Amino acid sequence: MNTVFMFPGQGAQQVGMGRDLSENIPGIADLYARANEIVGYDLASICFEGPAERLNITEISQPAIFVTSVACLTALRMGKVATGLTEIEPDACAGLSLGEYTALYAAGAVEFDDALKLVQLRGRSMQTAAEQRKGTMVSILGLSQEAVTRLCQAVLDDPPTEDDGLAPLLVPVNFNCPGQIVISGSPAACNRAAVLAEKFGAAKAVPLQVAGAFHTEMMAPAASQLRGALNACPFSTPSCKLIANVDGQLYDSPEQITEKLLRQLTSAVRWQQSIEFLLDQNAQRFVEIGPGRVLTGLLKKICRARKQQVQQFNISGLNVT
Repeated sequence: MNTVFMFPGQGAQQVGMGRDLSENIPGIADLYARANEIVGYDLASICFEGPAERLNITEISQPAIFVTSVACLTALRMGKVATGLTEIEPDACAGLSLGEYTALYAAGAVEFDDALKLVQLRGRSMQTAAEQRKGTMVSILGLSQEAVTRLCQAVLDDPPTEDDGLAPLLVPVNFNCPGQIVISGSPAACNRAAVLAEKFGAAKAVPLQVAGAFHTEMMAPAASQLRGALNACPFSTPSCKLIANVDGQLYDSPEQITEKLLRQLTSAVRWQQSIEFLLDQNAQRFVEIGPGRVLTGLLKKICRARKQQVQQFNISGLNVT
């Protein structure tokens, strides 16, 4: 296993993404036009021109990131972006949360139209679930997994009162890289954890601007809404290895895709574990494809902790040849 394609998740969106690709590469404008037809509104205009407040809405940002990542992938495969890569097909694909859908597409496990419909429903369902019960997320920097678990437990042992009167919820949900773990839950619990984090040795606690408590049981209604569409989707055997977020392991068969994608909504994203698995399988070249450079940064920190070097490339759609 040499080359890994990585695809970003929610939060990677930025106004202007994909515009240069659409204006300069034949076929990319058609891709965005097709996406507009599927989602039922001018997604391309929001990607290219914003406003940021609209692009950042969960039910819009998710299809926007997916389509832009596919545009970057298409441009790469057409040889239209400057990369220095000597090969443009992966031995493995992985995507962070939402990015797992792009990884499935890149590996030929799902068609573009089907994947975009799933992503649109996913974003809408998560937005609805977040509106049903308030939640938020906090990034904890500088703590081990064990310390973050103790922090969450300390908050729950002396639970704050939530505005909705329901029991507080707080769990680690994004294991991104050494020293960067995101916790998710009810607002008062997350706020208490942010205050206490420094006492547990954290370098910093950063509240995230998100719509809800993603990857927790609060997203169970979204999983229920998505289940039927996933069951009806004709997934195929992938053309390369695929990594699942929920366990950092390879998919063994297409039959696993639905259940693992559903679990992903209410379970932790094990990105560090996923990358470490790939490194253990002798992955030597990592290519981040899509808006931003978040995954490239996480990869550097994971490799630094392991004292391991790999080749890294970024295809953001901004380096059109």
